[in-house]
Amino acid sequence: MFNNFLRENKVAAALLAVLRIYLGYAWITAGYHKLTGGFDATGFLKGAAAKPVQGPDGIVYGWYVDFLNAFAIPNADLFNVLIPWGEFLVGLGLILGCLTSAAMFFGLVMNFSFMLAGTVSHNPTDILMGFIILAAGANAGKYGLDRYVLPFINKAVLKKEHQLQN
Repeated sequence: MFNNFLRENKVAAALLAVLRIYLGYAWITAGYHKLTGGFDATGFLKGAAAKPVQGPDGIVYGWYVDFLNAFAIPNADLFNVLIPWGEFLVGLGLILGCLTSAAMFFGLVMNFSFMLAGTVSHNPTDILMGFIILAAGANAGKYGLDRYVLPFINKAVLKKEHQLQN
C-alpha cells in the first residue's frame, strides 16, 4: 500500500521532489566544494584502512579493508576524480529530477562506502531518504526531467529491441 503511494501518487511525487531537491543540494554542494577545494582522498583512504570498523570480534568489514588496500589506495588519483564528480553529478541528477533512480543508486553506493569506512556523520539519514527515493522509482522524478527523459529512453530502447528482433 505504501509502496503504491510512493510509486503512483501525485502528492507523493511532490513530496519526493522536495526530498530529492533537499538531498540533491547536499550532494551537489559537497561535490562542488571538493571540485574547487583541491580534494585529495589519499589521507581518508589510508586512515580508513589503518583504523577499520571494529566489533567485539575484531575487524567487521575485512573485505572492505582489502578493497581499500588492494585497489582504492593504489588508485587514489582515480578516486580523487570519481568522488567529487560523483557527488556533484548525483546532486545534479537529484535536483533536476533527471535519471533520478540511477543518481540515487550511485548516491547510496557512496553513502555505504563512507559508512563501511567508519564515517557515520549524516549518512544514515541520507541512506533512509535515498531508499525512499529509490523505492518510489519514476514517481520521484515525475516533477523533473524524468517526465521527459524516461519516455524518450523507453521509446529508444523499444525501437532498438524491435530492430534486433527483425
